[in-house]
Amino acid sequence: MIVYLDGKYVDSTEAKVSVFDHGLLYGDGVFEGIRIYGGNVYRLDEHLERLENSAKAIMLAVPLARAAMADAVCETCRRNKLTDGYIRLVITRGPGDLGLAPWLCEKPTLFIIASKIQLYPQEHYDNGLSIVTVATRRISPDMLPPTVKSLNYLNNILAKIEARQAGALEAIMLNSQGLVAECTADNIFAIHKGEILTPAASAGALKGITRSTVFDIAKELGIPMREADVTRYDIWCADECFLTGTGAEVIPVVKLDGRVIGTGKPGPITARVLASFRKRVLTDGTRI
Repeated sequence: MIVYLDGKYVDSTEAKVSVFDHGLLYGDGVFEGIRIYGGNVYRLDEHLERLENSAKAIMLAVPLARAAMADAVCETCRRNKLTDGYIRLVITRGPGDLGLAPWLCEKPTLFIIASKIQLYPQEHYDNGLSIVTVATRRISPDMLPPTVKSLNYLNNILAKIEARQAGALEAIMLNSQGLVAECTADNIFAIHKGEILTPAASAGALKGITRSTVFDIAKELGIPMREADVTRYDIWCADECFLTGTGAEVIPVVKLDGRVIGTGKPGPITARVLASFRKRVLTDGTRI
């Protein structure tokens, strides 16, 4: 595997960062997870815009202009002969000392990994997921904006551990008010009487790229959709439920906390959204 690292394309065995890098020491950095389908890097420009905004929010300098960053992403895919897979783009604060001070880190570290990914087995797309609610709460927006996609994922990791302990692959995280924020790695959507509802960023949800695609799809299909305060009750009593994420794509949920959602099978609106999404990923983006 070839990895882009600070302006060079190196073998993965040589792709190393300093133990003094503040991305490692403090989770000080930002990242994007991006998919490539049939040689099309899906919504690359949107991912790069979100990366730049995340970096701006934490006052981290982006070492490449957007066009150069896009070229580096595409070239990393080409060098790995990757036409279908997953791209991880990371910018850290860079090496510094053992203190917190980011201004002592002279230069950010930038690396790009392009590889394969399979998050969920196909059976879960066919039959739906059974998920749970975990005790770990989503960090409040007044503490750390959920729109910042930072390297510090400990909050989500602890929730993922709880999900595994409960025998589930994914879990809902509530915010401090007890409202549904998001899942450990995915955005969540509930369908009530033909309308799609999803938590807002102000509730603790990440503004996911696939999430934004669902808004476009809903408009295209003429399906009402809005951001709303969502409770566990709303999910339990929904007609359908699905999750979205760069890795997960669009995946149905058929049970939450032991309560069967709808018919207990993936629903028709979810199927329509998924079908439209799978068409878009081949055309909406940047060809390598």
